[in-house]
Amino acid sequence: MPNVEIKFVDGMTFIGRGDSNHWVVMDSAETVGGTNAGTRPMELVLIALGGCTGMDVVSILKKKRVKFDKFEMKITGDRAEEHPKVYTKVNIEYVIYGDGINPRDVEHAIELSQSKYCSVSAILKKSGAQVNYTYKIVQPKPEEVKNE
Repeated sequence: MPNVEIKFVDGMTFIGRGDSNHWVVMDSAETVGGTNAGTRPMELVLIALGGCTGMDVVSILKKKRVKFDKFEMKITGDRAEEHPKVYTKVNIEYVIYGDGINPRDVEHAIELSQSKYCSVSAILKKSGAQVNYTYKIVQPKPEEVKNE
């Protein structure tokens, strides 16, 4: 069972660490008593989503022997107006850079992550959030192609 330890620092600043033993600083905006010294907890949810699904997609693409130069995600979330202000809609844009990448491989990797493997996505969906995704494959410009 995962273990997480959270410590109050000052104001609205907290630090937390899990079994990996890496500390994360969390804080709130100055308008609500924080000092803006760390990431907001709800931002960490989207960061966790990106890490979870990103690791899935990279793992699946590697198993399929798909070579890519770079991989990024842009994630946005809409939150409810009323407390507890949960995410109601999350959009993930997967951006994969490389030459000769088969779109079906990318679609399959993302679909497996979203439907089977990514536990953070599953948690968001079970809480009622709509999780949408798109992807694009960015080919290198001719001047960026390496001559070997």
